[in-house]
Amino acid sequence: MGKFTIGCFASLVGSMNLDFAVKLAGAAMEKGHKVDLWVSGNATMISIKGQRAFKDYSSLEKPLKELMDKGLNVTACEACAEARGYTKDNTMEGVKRHSMDWYLASAFDADRVLHIGGE
Repeated sequence: MGKFTIGCFASLVGSMNLDFAVKLAGAAMEKGHKVDLWVSGNATMISIKGQRAFKDYSSLEKPLKELMDKGLNVTACEACAEARGYTKDNTMEGVKRHSMDWYLASAFDADRVLHIGGE
């Protein structure tokens, strides 16, 4: 199988772009693809550790950790995270933080690239 890079540029609260990106990453991995998931903008919220799950409200920490245990590579835009107050200290274990050039390099090396969001 090939490498699939997903870039999620989620909008403000209420967007399901991030949920879709995580589900798509899982489906691609089940098919045998290597997946890099890049999150920037408000999507960097997925990188915060210790998220609280609510009934009938999207909470992605658990499914994200499960996918990361299976090999999903998750990287958050460091500048976007820092601008929103998400520091290295409160970043979920296993989530990388890099500048946009990491995403561009991943996209260059991928067999397929999908950008999600970005109004």
